[in-house]
Amino acid sequence: MRITCLGHAGLHIETRYGTILCDPWKNPAYFASWFVFPDNSDLDWDRYGQADYLYVSHLHRDHFDPVLLSEHVSRDAIVLLPDFPVQDLREALEGLGFTKFLVLPSGEVVEHGGLRLMIQALESPADGPLGDSALAVDDGTARILNQNDARPTDLTALRSFGPYDLHLLQYSGAIWWPWTYELPEVAQRQFGTAKRANGMKRAAHFVAAIGAAHVVPSAGPPCFLDDDLFALNDLTGDPANTFPDQIAFLDYLRDQGIAEGQLMTPGAVLEIDQDHFDVRWPSSLEQAMEPFTDKERYLREYAARMADRIAAEKRRWPAPGVDILGELKAWFEPLLELADHIRAGVGGPVLLQVGDDLPIVIDFPAGQVRPFAGETCRYQFIIERSLVERLVAEHQIDWVNSLFLSLRFRARRIGAYNEYIYTFFKCLAPDRLMYAEGWYADQSHDEQDVQLDDWIIQRRCPHMRGDLSRFGEINGTTLTCTMHGWQFDLPTGRCLATGSDAHRLRSRPADREVSG
Repeated sequence: MRITCLGHAGLHIETRYGTILCDPWKNPAYFASWFVFPDNSDLDWDRYGQADYLYVSHLHRDHFDPVLLSEHVSRDAIVLLPDFPVQDLREALEGLGFTKFLVLPSGEVVEHGGLRLMIQALESPADGPLGDSALAVDDGTARILNQNDARPTDLTALRSFGPYDLHLLQYSGAIWWPWTYELPEVAQRQFGTAKRANGMKRAAHFVAAIGAAHVVPSAGPPCFLDDDLFALNDLTGDPANTFPDQIAFLDYLRDQGIAEGQLMTPGAVLEIDQDHFDVRWPSSLEQAMEPFTDKERYLREYAARMADRIAAEKRRWPAPGVDILGELKAWFEPLLELADHIRAGVGGPVLLQVGDDLPIVIDFPAGQVRPFAGETCRYQFIIERSLVERLVAEHQIDWVNSLFLSLRFRARRIGAYNEYIYTFFKCLAPDRLMYAEGWYADQSHDEQDVQLDDWIIQRRCPHMRGDLSRFGEINGTTLTCTMHGWQFDLPTGRCLATGSDAHRLRSRPADREVSG
């Protein structure tokens, strides 16, 4: 098997039975905030686009690049489609002219044209834009797992497909916390340090659980080339920076005693089978390392090359004449009527400060969008007017996959993170919203218990159903689910991340058990 790195999560996989193009991305994403690191714009995209199969893991714009797909990828490709409960990904690909789809039921092995394939689809409201996925491929010469951004809470199916020769996975931050929040710098750095450590620890847990012969950091980090965002880049290995690069993760793995890590950058080609592993670089290893050894100079030169493109993107944001309050009221209020669980989960008004002079309240309990009346709003977003105009003009139904991941906003909150707010903003269409509502309604009580240290706890995390027998860590009387860093007080079961009874953990000391 031959695998070419295309940058970020992009892969071109040459098997005995055809080629698979995975998550190709080259164009700036999220209001021109994110760029591929290292730069991949000089690759031969027409060549890689003549693939037999196309796999897009999910709709986040650093994985789904509609311009690249439209301009460079053959419509004869068979799309390996995750079996998501909402059809947004399929409809988006159909809109680009793709017509051949092979739907892979989640967690099931499918044999097609000589290949053994498996996709595990994640489908909670917090997984990507209502869905994320991982792909396993076996052509008889090598077996690989392309996990990209996916965070499966149960690895049973993926592990059963192995053992793997290669595991590619995300390790770096892809979120706006804590940098968009108006926090003291000391607090930002404390939260950033914890998030960076937790992200790499979680990735190392996956590496250990999968146990592949070789590991390649993938699906990150983005780089930020706009002057307004450039400081977000990790130029010095700062332990508080939430966007560590590939070298930082490989160093982390070695510190954990995992020596199987391997760097790949755009254009690098890996030849792999059960007994052979060899990486060829497009020029030299020294040139491939240049983005890491002199990172600030590399990114400054990259930014200069992209400056005109960023400026052009910014010029198209404004949509003068849009009645923002009227449009949001007409758009959001019918959705709020459908959103019983989300409205209860938010539990109060949320302030959108649009530009300097347009404060708008989304009153979740009342189901209304109205002018700000001076009330206390525990959650506030400060957003440039032109960005909101663009969101409204294009009727963007997923503001997480456009505005929030851009980091081009400011936020304030009183109290803990509230997942229901962001679920609402990624479900700004009736079908999406009803799916999320149904998912929350269907969350049943977890009857299975496991013992972890001196405690008996429910096996599945109340937050995102992560397997606590694998991802739970106890320190004193605090349980941390390392999938997302949520913490629980074991004596009471109270969720320390939210304080919400909706996320209460069932737990008791193991010494209460009576042996039979």
